[in-house]
Amino acid sequence: MKRALLVLIVLAGTHMGTAMAQANCEGIYNHQFKTLQGDDINLCDYQKQPVLLVNTASKCGFTPQFEKLESMYKRYKGQGLVVLGFPSNDFRQELSSNKEIGEFCRKTYSVDFPMMAQSSVVGPNANPLYKQLAVMTKEPPMWNFYKYLILPGGKDIHVYSSAVEPESTAIMSRLKPHLK
Repeated sequence: MKRALLVLIVLAGTHMGTAMAQANCEGIYNHQFKTLQGDDINLCDYQKQPVLLVNTASKCGFTPQFEKLESMYKRYKGQGLVVLGFPSNDFRQELSSNKEIGEFCRKTYSVDFPMMAQSSVVGPNANPLYKQLAVMTKEPPMWNFYKYLILPGGKDIHVYSSAVEPESTAIMSRLKPHLK
């Protein structure tokens, strides 16, 4: 009986710890998403890490950046970098279903970094994170493969156009000081 009570207390404490961590989550991190595979992603989990957000599309001239994003993710994820893809059909260049997008990314570019379920990233239907990014940076995505580098703590956010390569000097000079 004592052991069962102890397990219950430990589990309750773990849950309270998670709840307290979520309660401390604010600003740009206070968002949750589903991946293409239906898994939950909570940005609160990444508050102490650099996060690179990219709105993607499967049929865009910048789509080959998937390969560079994946390379960057593999190289730096052990040092804390999080890369998150947000497929969007806002610019009419995305496949029609999450399943198709997932298969395309996996088969064509071996994408392993988390890809969110398809959503809008611009305008009145933009997902809440991208609405907040547009307000905070005063720069919504102008095209596919726009990049937002959120440095740990979420107060320092940098925006990069589609033409800026993932491992460009512009991005890496801001990112490297925050890698472990």
